Amino acid sequence: MEVLKDKRILIGITGGIAAYKAAEVVSSLVKKGAQVKVIMTAHAMEFIKPLTLETLSGNPVYYDMFSRPGAWEIDHISLAKWAELVVVVPATANILGKVAHGIADDLLSTTIMATRAQVIFAPAMNTNMYTNPIVQENISFLRSKGYMFIPPAAGRLACGDYGEGKLADIQDILAEIDNYFSRKSDLKGLKVLVTAGPTREYLDPVRFISNPSSGKMGYAIAAACAERGADVELVSGPVLLSPPPGVRLHRVETAQEMFEKVMELFPSCNIVFKAAAVGDYRPEAYCPTKIKKDSERLILTLIKNPDILKELGRRKDDRILVGFAAETENIEEYARKKMREKNLDFIVANDVTRHGAGFEKNTNEGLLITREGEVIAIPQMDKREFAHRIIDEVIKRIPVLRRVSN
Repeated sequence: MEVLKDKRILIGITGGIAAYKAAEVVSSLVKKGAQVKVIMTAHAMEFIKPLTLETLSGNPVYYDMFSRPGAWEIDHISLAKWAELVVVVPATANILGKVAHGIADDLLSTTIMATRAQVIFAPAMNTNMYTNPIVQENISFLRSKGYMFIPPAAGRLACGDYGEGKLADIQDILAEIDNYFSRKSDLKGLKVLVTAGPTREYLDPVRFISNPSSGKMGYAIAAACAERGADVELVSGPVLLSPPPGVRLHRVETAQEMFEKVMELFPSCNIVFKAAAVGDYRPEAYCPTKIKKDSERLILTLIKNPDILKELGRRKDDRILVGFAAETENIEEYARKKMREKNLDFIVANDVTRHGAGFEKNTNEGLLITREGEVIAIPQMDKREFAHRIIDEVIKRIPVLRRVSN
């Protein structure tokens, strides 16, 4: 009850048969003490009447950009500022397509464009629509921009088809809203260091050795930690990503540069997520001019880079240290070995050869292994939610950290 007390939640209802289920969501949120306002699209009102939602929410229902000529407030701006969380339930293919392409042609889409609050979509539609590649691309794109999703269930649909596309169970929707607010401040007062992306080791001014890391996992962790109230330092190799809001970004290129910046920031941090894909080796010699292809063979001598994670493990004291293991075989065995050798509290291990996991993907899956030996399998999901799942486990050690930091 206390989690949602006085929280300002804006419910968006779009035109699908599952629109009637939004009434139960609104009623349940009000019973939990939340302040609830509702925006309905014109098509939503064909399935359920505004009066029902007004009665359940205790507030007027908003549905027309120009329905209140005597009001001094502009609805889509005032609602966008009022909301602490926006939940679109059900979310049709239409609203997902609009938001993905920046179209704001009604009150709901315009409010979503104007808000700085987190937006959660609960899709519901015919299974062929949901699995349509265009809809799936829109969902993937929106996830990459920080929008959250409550996946639909599989079952018999209103149209008679059977498959994915049924609105998630109401209790699952309510649990996701609870989780969002529960997480908002559970890292408050703690400082977190995150590393992300690849490193580059230059052979000459125009060539380097690197790897395909996009930095998406590390940036997702940094964003999730900031959302949960942490003071976040992000040390990033070269990536094509914008820094998450509320995060201090430190750009580096080489493994040596990352080593130096991490060691500089480490003493003041409570938790470290070492998600960067750091190059293990660098060329022994750097050529200050471009190497010409004068011979059939070029022989490079490589030497080891500093082992950042191992050095952090040596210095960690009471800090929590989370490492990552990107493997192609013997996933759990190699991850456990790395955990022991580098004195980690957690390690996230995944098979980068699997579809939808590893480098450059928007999703991830893998094993989270704890120092105590517990193995938690995390199924494939968006990297932002994957980050939150990792943090949820780290949170269990927070009482110890708070005693140390105080």
